[in-house]
This record gives sequence, C-alpha cells and structure tokens, in this order.
Amino acid sequence: MAFKKWTASPKQLAPDAVYGSKLISKFINCIMEDGKKAVAQKVFYGAMDMIAKKIKDVPPNEVFEKAITNVKPIIEVRSKRVGGSNYQVPMQVNSKRQLSLAIRWIREAVRAGKGRATVARLADELMAAYKGEGTAMQTRENVHRMAEANKAFSHFAW
Repeated sequence: MAFKKWTASPKQLAPDAVYGSKLISKFINCIMEDGKKAVAQKVFYGAMDMIAKKIKDVPPNEVFEKAITNVKPIIEVRSKRVGGSNYQVPMQVNSKRQLSLAIRWIREAVRAGKGRATVARLADELMAAYKGEGTAMQTRENVHRMAEANKAFSHFAW
C-alpha cells in the first residue's frame, strides 16, 4: 500500500497572523531552520518593523511583496542534451518556480551576509530588492544575462 506523502500545499498553508498573507506565511516557513518557527517569525516581523521605520510612506507588507515580485525571474537557462552535446536553453519560468527561486535567492543572500543580526540583514535585503538592488537582484540579473547570451539555442526548447 502506498502512503500519501504530505506536502506544504497551498491548501494547508494558513495566512500569517499579523498581515493575513499566505505569501508571508510561506516565506516564514522557508526561512525557518530546524523547525523553529517562532524564531523565523521573530526574525521576519523584526525585519518588517525595521522596514516600517525606514520607509514611512509604504506599508512593510507591500515593500515585501514588491521585493519578491522584483526578484522573480522571467526566464532561465536549462540544460538540454541534443546530439551528444549539452546546450543551455533559455526557457520561461512558471509562476510557482518564480516564487520559490525569489524566496531562495533572498534567503541565501541574507544567510551569506555575516557579522550582523539576521533581522537587519533581512530588512536590508528586502529594501534593496524593493528598490531593484541587492544580492538577490544581482542573482536574477545574472540568470537573465545567461538566458540572453544563450538565445541562439532557444530553438531547442521543448
């Protein structure tokens, strides 16, 4: 008998308590380490408080959503084997993968920066992404640049 493998599906995901957003809830789950959700929430909401103090005219949840939207990649390269050689073929990114890549890039940018509190690093990275700058945006630009450089192989797209 095969058992159903549970996943964190959108149906199971409850909106977060403060802003009522499923996107924020998903982000908190993604930054959580070792099942310590309270710590992840403390880090995220602390970063939101810092953003609220620095950017007064826009609510912090809108800054967060715009930052995620800015970091989402539109196109990426995927490896395809054709006639004995591998080609980096540019392809459209579907919406679920766009979101997971954006969250992953922001999370990795925050974890890479050492020497300061995670709350401060997360707030800075989200504000930078909101303005179209920062490490996560740089990663996105690199992915787009790779896709642009390999445009010649786009006819191999499947």
